[in-house]
Amino acid sequence: MSDLGGLLSYGVFFLAQAAIFAVVCLGLNLQWGYTGLFNIGVSGFFLVGAYAFAILCGPEYPMRLGGFGLPFPVGLAGSVAAAALVAWVVGIPTLRLRGDYLAIVTIGIAATLQLVALNAQWLTGGSQGTGGIPRPLPEAADTVLGRNLLMLAVVAAVVVAVYAALEAVVRSPWGRVLKAIREDETAASSLGKNAFAFRLQAFAIGSAIMGAGGALHASFIGFVSPQDFQPVLTFQVWTMLVVGGSGNNRGAVLGALLMWAVWTLSGSLAQQLLPADLQVKGGAAQVVLIGLVLMAMLVLRPRGLIGEEAVVSREAEVGPARGAGR
Repeated sequence: MSDLGGLLSYGVFFLAQAAIFAVVCLGLNLQWGYTGLFNIGVSGFFLVGAYAFAILCGPEYPMRLGGFGLPFPVGLAGSVAAAALVAWVVGIPTLRLRGDYLAIVTIGIAATLQLVALNAQWLTGGSQGTGGIPRPLPEAADTVLGRNLLMLAVVAAVVVAVYAALEAVVRSPWGRVLKAIREDETAASSLGKNAFAFRLQAFAIGSAIMGAGGALHASFIGFVSPQDFQPVLTFQVWTMLVVGGSGNNRGAVLGALLMWAVWTLSGSLAQQLLPADLQVKGGAAQVVLIGLVLMAMLVLRPRGLIGEEAVVSREAEVGPARGAGR
């Protein structure tokens, strides 16, 4: 019975983590899948959301900003707002870039944010990290499994809410303009659309969703450190989106679940199969395996497991939105 309980507890923990990645993947899908923004700085906005939540909801830390002890919904909203604000500020000078140039800049943004987290002791705790971050309704459950189940329910509710909201907006005139800009920005601009304004809006909203994922991560784990936001996190999320299918929110959620399963199972197998002196290299083996899965997917099924829904024509996509976003 204890083995069954342990397996159930691990399953709940796994699903909660996968759902958190699904939130982040949905944010990236809005930026890349629907707007064509090549954002390689996912870990930076995830970091902003996590630390904003820790500051707003965490306990008082000596010689450090925080200790406000605000309720979970307030902390989540604050994390969303903080990530959106950072994205808005950095997006104004950078979103006029395209393709690889934008990717390079967003990598730099993520690296800068991680360096700030590492060195701003008064704000983030520096290399020592920040602990004691609370979960929602801490008194509602008195067992590890019960607390994980409660967190899973909260994260699942956020996934459903984000998914429903994105489905509504991407099927609206605003969302159709995003697709038009992705396909042919010149054509969209010729119809009176301010392409830069739409790109900035999509970048800020997608980053805000990533910030919500960071807040959920901080609350679930209870501790954040600058080491949690390495570039490999961005690599994971991009792989999830490519495998699931960019331009499709169902694909983003499916990719997060599948690739998190591959990541965790490969880590467990590395611990069991590799000798003790080689287990430190298990993380590198995980990255290689994910890279092989990504390459195979790009060759065999470049649209992902659930590709983007087809549209009738560009005129059908842009035409109804001619009055939007001016």
